Amino acid sequence: MPTHAEKRVMPYSAQQMYDLIADVRRYPEFLPWVAACRVRGSRALPDGEVLDADLVVSFKVFREKFGSRVTLMPEQYRIDVEYLEGPFRYLNNHWKFEPLGPDRCEVDFFVDFEFRSAILQRLIGVVFNEAMQRIVRAFERRAEELYGKPSTA
Repeated sequence: MPTHAEKRVMPYSAQQMYDLIADVRRYPEFLPWVAACRVRGSRALPDGEVLDADLVVSFKVFREKFGSRVTLMPEQYRIDVEYLEGPFRYLNNHWKFEPLGPDRCEVDFFVDFEFRSAILQRLIGVVFNEAMQRIVRAFERRAEELYGKPSTA
């Protein structure tokens, strides 16, 4: 069962990083293997919003759609993702953003999942670490595009 946990200090505010990750509709523009996103519905919470979204993930000859419930908690700088349907047995994912000043934050990212298909599970097992690194780099590049290159001062 592939699991990836990472904490990384980023040269952007917690709000900026939260906004980037919360904008799931834009994922096909910059995330590798994400071919499409459709938000099926949303509802307000007292402290945030819940989105039901479908992502289409395309890798080589595989193309899979999966549904998830994304709980956005902007005041806590937290995003939780709950699996609804698709090719997984389960998927657990969360993002937390800890402010470290006006232009820095610690990003805490966690994902754990298992495919129903043994073939897909074996395939992702071979490339999982590289795939996670490509995804992390894609988010970093997106932050640079949106917020500018961090100063080295």
